[in-house]
Amino acid sequence: MSAHVERLRDPQQRAERATRILDVAADLLLRYGYRRVTMDDVAAGAGIGKGTVYLHWKTREQLFGAVFAREVLSAMDELRQALGQDPEACLLHRFARTYFLAIANRPLLRGFLLADPHLLGNLSGSADTARDDRHSAMARDYLDLLAEHGLLRDDMHVDEIGYAYQATFEGFLRAEANAPADGRDQRADLLAQTIRRAFESVPTYPDAALRDLAAATVTLLGDVIDADRGESGIPEA
Repeated sequence: MSAHVERLRDPQQRAERATRILDVAADLLLRYGYRRVTMDDVAAGAGIGKGTVYLHWKTREQLFGAVFAREVLSAMDELRQALGQDPEACLLHRFARTYFLAIANRPLLRGFLLADPHLLGNLSGSADTARDDRHSAMARDYLDLLAEHGLLRDDMHVDEIGYAYQATFEGFLRAEANAPADGRDQRADLLAQTIRRAFESVPTYPDAALRDLAAATVTLLGDVIDADRGESGIPEA
């Protein structure tokens, strides 16, 4: 058996090569847009043959879908880390602020979520139903946790809060399409203020209980991250 084949079977080298391919694909996609980037371009940029790219992703759509899946995973992991560092990050307004910046500071992810036709081409019309369902269920479970702990206003049903919260969040995110990066932190603060005033109650919440709630939220995020990673085949960073 050749050394080349052995390298292909080595899990660490395979993961490193997959990461390099995704890095190159993300850079090309951001610079040129989906319509102008080919598998040949990605292979050349990664310094490998096109056939090697196909060992990881069978189609161009699968490859670029994996690029966006990795962007989502990266943003969610940033949110998970924030929760681990500061339990108050589980409060809805703090959660929204952190996730907003995690998305807004990633142009590819922002373009994907806003269905930017220049960046994505026909890929903007594709959907991963299973992933969308997982994320929707996680968001609902998170809001249920907040409601159970008395951290949401009680004169609105959780479904109503979820709808209005999502609309508010997406509105702020969509406004970023034409906004300069300078001032983004201040706009994130404005989002947090808006969310807090519109949807939260303001109880004095014990630190121990807040840590438990943050841990439960980390578990929700971790389950979704693990499922997304397993489905997409994206190597861990």
